[in-house]
Amino acid sequence: MTAPITKPRSLRLLFIMDPIERILPDKDTTFAFMLDAQQRGHEVYYCGVLDLFAAGPVPHGRTRRVEVVRAEPHYARYEERIEELTWFNGIFMRKDPPVDSSYLFATHLLSLVDTQRTLVLNRPAGLRDANEKLYALQFPDVIPPTIVTADHARLRTFMDSQNGEMIVKPLDGCGGAGVFHVHHKDRNLNAILETATAGETRLIMAQKYLPEVRAGDKRIIVLDGEPLGAVLRVPREDEHRGNIHVGGTVRRADLTTTDRRIVTALAPRLRQDGLYFVGLDVIGSHLTEVNVTSPTGVQEIDRFEGSNLGGRVIQFTESRVP
Repeated sequence: MTAPITKPRSLRLLFIMDPIERILPDKDTTFAFMLDAQQRGHEVYYCGVLDLFAAGPVPHGRTRRVEVVRAEPHYARYEERIEELTWFNGIFMRKDPPVDSSYLFATHLLSLVDTQRTLVLNRPAGLRDANEKLYALQFPDVIPPTIVTADHARLRTFMDSQNGEMIVKPLDGCGGAGVFHVHHKDRNLNAILETATAGETRLIMAQKYLPEVRAGDKRIIVLDGEPLGAVLRVPREDEHRGNIHVGGTVRRADLTTTDRRIVTALAPRLRQDGLYFVGLDVIGSHLTEVNVTSPTGVQEIDRFEGSNLGGRVIQFTESRVP
């Protein structure tokens, strides 16, 4: 006799995110998660970071049930509920950068959630500890030559050691904002370093310039330490940044042996820190950033590969909720 197919129990899932009316349903990874959760029979709720609050040690949220659809409008709101966060089976922290004080305070409230009752993805303490630029420094074998400093003389010395050019970036930036490709013949070099370091009062990161970026900056999606897929973001001819919103072109990408080696190097630490869903940025054979707040790229990979990465993330959630 054939065993009956067991359907997963219906879950209540909360997505902490930016305003739902502003998301792009054909690009947004959170939207893909919500749609897949809904299709698998789960109740979907959302709220913003400022909808979170604590009554004593008990974290709550002012949430709205929502249904999403690939149409216009792409969502429908239903009842508003104020609930203890443990009323939800799973919580996705998907607020986009920047990681400001409101974001950090929200992770502190999420740390109060009883993990014996509710899964929080990614783990709040992991989100606080994992600066998306600095986290990669723990893996020196897979990153390019890198320094972190506010000192102009030290930055110039580093640039000289890298054949007279380098990439400088803010530690709290996102989407390519504030990222410069500088070289020793650039007459704007002093002004760029002054601006980037706020007159030597702010730490920044400098890395070796990787010419492989002209072929594309690869985003690798990782779930529980395992690579799910990748996509290339290729910069315009007049740009050094491959970010999509500054004109980068999205192209299909395979996972190479080098990519898998990088993921393997990070996997134990990602699991230890509860960073279940992350996006790695790889140029050539080097890891440049570890995106943990609200990594994107799922819908682009799905279109190229005919896959359903959002569904795999929801299945993982089903397997991990208490």
